[in-house]
Amino acid sequence: MLQRDENGVLHVVALSGGHDSSALAMELMAREPRPYTYVCTPTGDESPEMFTHWRNLGERLGSRILPIMAGTLDNLIRQQKALPNFRQRWCTRKLKIEPFIAWLIEQLKHGPVVAYVGLRADEPLRIGGVYGQLGDIETRCPLREWGWGEDEVQAKLVAVGITCPNRTDCLKCYHQRIGEWWECWAFHRPVFYEAVSLEEETGHTFRTPGRDSWPTSLKEMGERFEAGDKPNISLNRMARERMAAGSCRVCSL
Repeated sequence: MLQRDENGVLHVVALSGGHDSSALAMELMAREPRPYTYVCTPTGDESPEMFTHWRNLGERLGSRILPIMAGTLDNLIRQQKALPNFRQRWCTRKLKIEPFIAWLIEQLKHGPVVAYVGLRADEPLRIGGVYGQLGDIETRCPLREWGWGEDEVQAKLVAVGITCPNRTDCLKCYHQRIGEWWECWAFHRPVFYEAVSLEEETGHTFRTPGRDSWPTSLKEMGERFEAGDKPNISLNRMARERMAAGSCRVCSL
């Protein structure tokens, strides 16, 4: 049984592990001390640095982060016999949204729930999960309540000495840019070639044809990387672009 407050309310903080949710969790603990349940929804395709970050956050927060999983991305791709794409983002729905909703429904059997979501005040058009239709669930966005934007989030992370990984989403994602595929090939080569195998198994590609001058096939892209071709982009610039574009923000809770 998860710990609830004196009124029987379960306080759930959804931790994607990115800048916003990490700053939210740390500031919430300082401003509104109470028992919190911290959860994440791994796909099994995150980098080792991401899992280390979740463990470190749990230690800082004094509570283990509870993973909510319904399989892995690779297994789901093989079950679907297809790769996710911009028309069919079933990976997010099946690996993150539906498992989290099912978990919340289970918690409602024991009493009311408050869900905390890391949406900033400077992104008013972004919509997070709305769970009130499930029952006695209140959704709060404390960063917006505090008027926090990107500057405040970054200042909090610096103040508490937390550095988030360069990327917090899947290493194999159709959404990513060519520089991120190079990053995957350069630093997580087995994952890159697993993506090549998945393309060959399904007969589809992670990349949309015509996006750029690089090959659509990851196998052909890997051959160019092996030959010494490299996107004209620095890792620092990739990190800035990923943050600016939100990267896989649709995948975050």
